[in-house]
Amino acid sequence: MNPADQHGERSALDPLAHLPHEIRRAIRITPAAGTRERIVDITTTGRRTGRRRRIEIFFYRANGATYLCSGAGAGATGWYANLRANPAFTFHLKNGIRADLPAHATIVTDSTERAAVIAAIVDDLNQPHDPGTVRPTHPDDWTASRLMRIDFD
Repeated sequence: MNPADQHGERSALDPLAHLPHEIRRAIRITPAAGTRERIVDITTTGRRTGRRRRIEIFFYRANGATYLCSGAGAGATGWYANLRANPAFTFHLKNGIRADLPAHATIVTDSTERAAVIAAIVDDLNQPHDPGTVRPTHPDDWTASRLMRIDFD
């Protein structure tokens, strides 16, 4: 079976079922999660240099899946360009539990999935605990965001 089939097959069930309980709990953030729980590092491979690049980024949960999103606006992001060129990367949990998880990114192009995920992210960010954005935020502000679904290997 090729890796793409494995990712799709795993997603249809519980995409985190193969991970240890503590790691699943750290990834399954809810709207009650604070800023620290939402911040991870990711290490991508540079699309031009081939060098490993590590950055800090927020991750999001929506409809049972894990996502990376560039946020409101459509500015260029190196991590997104790197993952487009090489979707294999490392997802580094660093708050509460430390773990380096091999992962695979898939660009979200389906308009229905994009709309649902963006709506969930915006609803989450508009909670009283807001992890650092200016409230209120609106889905229209996020329509040009770069969005990737994460599958953990």
